[in-house]
Amino acid sequence: MSKRVPILKSDKEAEEFLNKDLSDYLAPANLQPLRFEFQPKDTQVNLRLSKGLLEAVKGRAAMEGLSYQKFIRMTLEQVVSRQIDE
Repeated sequence: MSKRVPILKSDKEAEEFLNKDLSDYLAPANLQPLRFEFQPKDTQVNLRLSKGLLEAVKGRAAMEGLSYQKFIRMTLEQVVSRQIDE
């Protein structure tokens, strides 16, 4: 059975954690894909959404542990980067 990854509150705690043997933490439940946003956000977009849609987006973003703006960016990126089957 694998251990849960602890919540680390400082860089020092993170460094100490990473210097340990982490084999017990390598279970599929502890591993998640992580996307990094490398490009600067230098362009602003304004959208009008229904109140219900915005609340649904905020709720889903909260479930994912993201801000709703980042959730929208990631969702757009996923849709745009999909391979189109012709």
